[in-house]
Amino acid sequence: MSFWDEIRQCWWGSVTFYTIVPLPQSWQLKFDRVARFAPFVGILIGILLALSDLGLNLCGIPNLTRSALVIAFGVAVTGGLHLDGVIDTADGLAVLDSERRVTVMKESTTGAFGVMAAVVLFVLKVGALSDINNFRWFVLILSAGWGRWAQVSAIALYPYLKPEGKGSFHKEAFQWPQDWLLGWIVLALISIAGSMFLNLGWYSLIPLVGGTTIPLLVSWWFNRQLGGHTGDTYGAVVEWSEAIYLCALTTLAVTT
Repeated sequence: MSFWDEIRQCWWGSVTFYTIVPLPQSWQLKFDRVARFAPFVGILIGILLALSDLGLNLCGIPNLTRSALVIAFGVAVTGGLHLDGVIDTADGLAVLDSERRVTVMKESTTGAFGVMAAVVLFVLKVGALSDINNFRWFVLILSAGWGRWAQVSAIALYPYLKPEGKGSFHKEAFQWPQDWLLGWIVLALISIAGSMFLNLGWYSLIPLVGGTTIPLLVSWWFNRQLGGHTGDTYGAVVEWSEAIYLCALTTLAVTT
C-alpha cells in the first residue's frame, strides 16, 4: 500500500468514525490512526455548520433560533458521539470516591449530573454563538477544529486509564509529536489567515491563543480530576473546549 493510499483510507476512516456522513461501502477504511485527522474532521464539520447557518440566515431565521439550530445540527452530524462523553464524564466526576469515578462512567444509565452538564453546555454554546453577528463562519470552523485538537492533546499528553477501553486504540497508534503538531499547524494557519482577512487588529491574537490554551487547559483539568483520560473524557474535552472557545470568541463581536 502506498503512503497516499494509507492517508486516504485513514482520512475516510476518520470521517466515518467521527461523523454520520455516509460513505460508499466499497471504499476501504482504516481506523487505527483516526485521531490524527480529528482536527481536520472538525474543520469539515465547521464548514457544514457554517453552510447551515448561512442557509438559515437566508431563510430569515432570527439569530438566537438560528444559533440553537446550528448547535443542534452539530450534535446530529456527530451522532452525539462527544456529547455522550460529556454526560458520562459528568456523572463520574459527581462521585466523591475518586476510585469509583471511572467505574460509574462505564455505566449505561444517565444521571442527573450528566443531564445538567449537557444542558449547561448547550446553553453556553447557543448563548455565545448568538452574541456573534458577523464572521460566524470563521467562528464555527475554528471552534469545531480546535475542539477536536483538544482531544488530540489529551491523547498525546496524558495516560489512558483503561487499556481495554473503547478509546485505547487512539493512544496505542498515536505518534508523538507529529500527530499533535499536524492539527495545530493547520489550525494556527487558518486562525492567522482568517484574522488578517477580517482585519481584526489586536483581536487577531484571540483565535490562535485561545485555540491553543483552552484545549490544553481543558485536557489538563480532566487529567487532574481522574489521573488520566478515557474515551468518555476525550469526548468531554472536545465539547467543553468548543463551548469555552466560543465564549472567548464573543470578544470579537466588539470589533464590529
